[in-house]
This record gives sequence, structure tokens and C-alpha cells, in this order.
Amino acid sequence: MTDTLPDRLAINPKSPHHDAALLERGIGIKFNGAEKTNVEEYCISEGWIRVAAGKARDRFGNPMTVKLSGKVEPYFRDAPTPESEPSSP
Repeated sequence: MTDTLPDRLAINPKSPHHDAALLERGIGIKFNGAEKTNVEEYCISEGWIRVAAGKARDRFGNPMTVKLSGKVEPYFRDAPTPESEPSSP
């Protein structure tokens, strides 16, 4: 597994930007220097995140989201596993 994060990632399984393997590993998001825990989707190149807008739901039961613009810094929450680290001879 690689240690680089994609430019765009979503937690919704119906999204084409969903990657279950990366999400299982654990990803954190810093947005404008502050830790965000309710991010539904992010895009680094365009500089935005989508966050849940309170407890509001749409007619299909999905959370309503708000798009915020700013500096997006995703990172892995856990350290890489020994299998994914390159071994030195």
C-alpha cells in the first residue's frame, strides 16, 4: 500500500471517489490548520471539503452537506505497517 493520499476522496460508497482500503487505514483532515472530524469528502487541488450540516437529512436519508473552501491537508492517522515499509538490505 502506498503512503500517498488521492487528490479527492469520499466516504460515501456510491461515490466514484470512494476507496474503502484507504478509509479503513484511517485518514485525518486538517482544514485551514484545524482538525476536522466530520468531513464527508475532500479535494486537495480545488481546496474544498464537504462537511455534514448538523443533523439535517435529504429525502433519501443522506446527510445534508456544506462545501467549505480553504487549505486541505489530509494525513494518515496511523503509522504504516511493517509490510508496507520498504526494507533496507
